[in-house]
Amino acid sequence: MAITSPDGQVRIHLDIARALEQIGDESAMRGMLPMLQELLERDLPKITQLLADQDARGANPLLHSLKGCLPIFCAPVLCAHLAQVEQLSKAGTGAEVASAFGPLLPKLQALQTEVAQYLAMV
Repeated sequence: MAITSPDGQVRIHLDIARALEQIGDESAMRGMLPMLQELLERDLPKITQLLADQDARGANPLLHSLKGCLPIFCAPVLCAHLAQVEQLSKAGTGAEVASAFGPLLPKLQALQTEVAQYLAMV
């Protein structure tokens, strides 16, 4: 579900209202968003490479870390999709996990863009 913020930005994955509910303080939330941005910037390329190398077990800790962070900031649908891929990475083959991660990657990249846009405004 797309959310149009008061500043006119349309966000599909980043849910600022949800984050504020969970964190309770806007300045604390603004302090946490750069950590999410850094996590996405650092780990998405690593996950992509590990899965290209068919290394699902190597990708699992990175997927697990994202899974722990995303529910604070994101729409439940994205969190559920990530949780499915992370669960599969525990026992699935590299090819299975790569196939499941394929449709998730553009959503995570879109989230990364939405976070960057939000941080540029505040």
